[in-house]
Amino acid sequence: MTKLLGALLILPAIAHADPKPCQAPELEQLAFWVGDWDATWPGDKGKPEQHGHNRIERVLDGCAFEEHFTGPDGFAGTSLSSWAPRTGWRQTWVDNQAAFMDFTGGKQGDGFVFGRDTTKPDGTKLKQRMVFKNITHDAFDWSWEASTDGGKTWKVTWPIHYVRRKDSTSRP
Repeated sequence: MTKLLGALLILPAIAHADPKPCQAPELEQLAFWVGDWDATWPGDKGKPEQHGHNRIERVLDGCAFEEHFTGPDGFAGTSLSSWAPRTGWRQTWVDNQAAFMDFTGGKQGDGFVFGRDTTKPDGTKLKQRMVFKNITHDAFDWSWEASTDGGKTWKVTWPIHYVRRKDSTSRP
């Protein structure tokens, strides 16, 4: 009975909700990312250049961006990014190496940044961010960066160059 009462209280709010909640202009800030991308980055410790693939699409009636990343050695991860007036931009990432990360962010200049605060196992506070830059229709650069001094300085730990696949027609 309590569940039924709760549902009945929510229904009027749903009935009066914005009929087009996912047409906010802010959603276009991340639209550049939609498509099929070939990703390359320098190998570390003497390894050759590494390669991956990333497919991003708009989902949930345009309310969110879903990412599917695959890399070398079977690495795979997915993210869901969304924007809402009360919370701004948010992203959640999970992968097949047991990582779960949540980010906030938004447009910064000509780029886009998702960031988060975390704590290393030794107790050290750490800021992490993903920076999208040099964005064109067919390419962009992405970097994973970390700061141990509260964001005063940043170290790039994983730079990736993305090139849109020739057969990719995914573009809003």
